[in-house]
Amino acid sequence: MRKLLTATLAAAACFACPAHAVDLLQLYRDALANDAQFASARAARAAGQEHAFQGRAGLLPVVGATGSHARTRLEASLSSPPVSVSSRYMANSYTVTLTQPLYRPSNWQQYQQGKLATAISEAQFEQANQDLMLRTAQAYFDLLAAQDTLTTISALKTATSQQLAWAKRNFEVGMTGITDTQEAQARFDLALAQELQAQSDQDVRRGALQQLTGKEVNALAPLRAGVKLAAPEPAQIATWAQNAEQNNFNVIAQQLSLEVAHREIAKSRAGHLPTLDLVAKRSRENGDGVFSPAGIVNNTSVGVQWSIPLFAGMSVSSRVRESIALEDKARSDLETARRTAAQGARQAYIGLSSGLAQVSALESAEVSSQSSLESNLKGYQIGVRINIDVLNAQQQLYSTRRDLAQARYNTILNGLRLKSAAGTLVEDDLAKVNALLKDPT
Repeated sequence: MRKLLTATLAAAACFACPAHAVDLLQLYRDALANDAQFASARAARAAGQEHAFQGRAGLLPVVGATGSHARTRLEASLSSPPVSVSSRYMANSYTVTLTQPLYRPSNWQQYQQGKLATAISEAQFEQANQDLMLRTAQAYFDLLAAQDTLTTISALKTATSQQLAWAKRNFEVGMTGITDTQEAQARFDLALAQELQAQSDQDVRRGALQQLTGKEVNALAPLRAGVKLAAPEPAQIATWAQNAEQNNFNVIAQQLSLEVAHREIAKSRAGHLPTLDLVAKRSRENGDGVFSPAGIVNNTSVGVQWSIPLFAGMSVSSRVRESIALEDKARSDLETARRTAAQGARQAYIGLSSGLAQVSALESAEVSSQSSLESNLKGYQIGVRINIDVLNAQQQLYSTRRDLAQARYNTILNGLRLKSAAGTLVEDDLAKVNALLKDPT
């Protein structure tokens, strides 16, 4: 009996890797192609790249053509000598105009804003990519934890059912009282209820991962047994917080937004300034009537055209005040982004450091819990331990193993969050985590 239970415990210690399992890197690449949120970010990036072209258009020449084709009927009466004249004629004309801005301060600021808007879209896209890595890793390890929990509870239920069978057999032969059987039955019923809940949790977690990848996920590659997790490098929390304040992509986007707001002030103030354009025009007219020019008339002109704003109902001054207020808002948003990034880096660093310590402690606790269970099993067989002692030892061992697996997952995720907060998370970091998993094949 002891050998049978020990074999069950050993089987539960390692969560088997099913055939045809998928790993983290494969699911991330599926998410790159199928996640709707990331597809939205990709489209936003494509749209943002057009801002630079649109801003540059204000500095380039504008060419336009107009024309007309008209039939005219003219009737006139002359008093001296008295005569009536009636005429019908056709008139055609066209004009081609080229306008090249020479001095338009607002157009120059708009061009600079366009380039900044494109850079903002790039920063936002990079942040979306990092968010996708984190969401994929979170969903992956959430499902892995749910599978571990279900496996652990199923193994605990099996071990409890064996203990229940022993208790019933001992009661039948008069070796123990009914209390041992009742206690074992209560633990078995509880494990059965927990197994049903764990199955539901696993289905929910699997659905969350499928939402990211757009594909059905049946089995995941688990962590390798006894995997060792790396400590953060550098090992100074202040360094990570400082890097986050400077390199986090949300911070970079807000820095660029502040520059856009600053240039919006200059753009608004340009409403008080004159403008100067080079204008070249070529026109052609032809007619065939008595009162229209006979034949073809060509006209070409080249010159400069200036405009000086005098009064616009105080609208320009109002826009300047509005732009100044929006710049203050952008400056406050930047400070918020810096503080948020630094706090995120601190939290991730603390979570990573404490997670490593927790993993080490739980690894020792697992060894102690295994020894405790074996001692209680031996004591129960010789009569110095009661059934509840064995049940408690079983519960402690399985809870320790579950907590150890969850602590490892949380530590890995905090390592990824730390790099994301510092703006350094790349696919290679996911590849390093993926190397900690068992071979999916």
